[in-house]
Amino acid sequence: MAQDPWPKIAVVGAGAVGGYFGGMLARAGAPVVFIGRPAFAEAVNRDGLLLDTTQFKERVRVQASSELSAARDAEVILFSVKTTDSRAAASELARFLRKDALLVSLQNGVDNAEEIHAASGLETMAAAVYVAASVPAPGTVKHVGRGDLVIGPRSLGAERLAALFARAGVPCRISDHLAAELWTKLVWNCGLNAISALGKANYGEILASQDARQLLEGAIFEVLFVAQKAGIHLPLFEDPQAALAGAYQVAEQMAATRSSTAQDMMRGKKTEIDALNGFIVRKGRELGVPTPINHALFTLVKLAEAHGERPY
Repeated sequence: MAQDPWPKIAVVGAGAVGGYFGGMLARAGAPVVFIGRPAFAEAVNRDGLLLDTTQFKERVRVQASSELSAARDAEVILFSVKTTDSRAAASELARFLRKDALLVSLQNGVDNAEEIHAASGLETMAAAVYVAASVPAPGTVKHVGRGDLVIGPRSLGAERLAALFARAGVPCRISDHLAAELWTKLVWNCGLNAISALGKANYGEILASQDARQLLEGAIFEVLFVAQKAGIHLPLFEDPQAALAGAYQVAEQMAATRSSTAQDMMRGKKTEIDALNGFIVRKGRELGVPTPINHALFTLVKLAEAHGERPY
């Protein structure tokens, strides 16, 4: 039986995450336009998008642009800009999109979908993203681990999106408890990202250090206390040790990887720490929950950002 035609897909913010998932869709035959920095667009239009994954290494011929207008009339948008740019990018993007377009946020943090919808009015779905990838050169995506998504809640849009990813060989699970999924990922990110960045360490090196593990555990427990006070139900509360086990499992699966925060700092780019440890600090202050470890990690990353030079 013939499959339905692919919808037009736009990747907005084509870095490691958008490049990997958009690249997998394009490789499967979907019409995908990638929107990123000029150097990225130039490299991709000239040579194609190089997907260097754990399973294959292949160049995929796709369209790329540095202008948001290239997303005009796209039916599905993979939105992976930095969280600090979400509102501005979404507001401008809305000028070019159909009113029935489906936008999925492939970003760190727990409140991106609400922020994007408020700025654009577009139907916005959140996703918990699990992939270890980097951009070693413009137009190249290096994938070293995982590559799966959790979206939700269940709806016709979610089912359609999951089916598109399934056609491209990307595991995509639908959850009716996506807030818990996003907060669970936030637990891992707050425990691992800043430590990887400040320690200039990959996840395996964090696991190998008893002191680093102790710091990771303290950060994670603070996130759990904040989530509990915020009324977020996480199965992890039933056994807090499971939260640590989950973080260790993520670190083992991506042992050779440095966090996205570390990668941003390596390139002298602004990080998303405000949406990670910074979010927990603000939420903890609002709810009366002390978060000294998350505050220290957040502050040190912000100081490194303000320094203006690559700390590596």
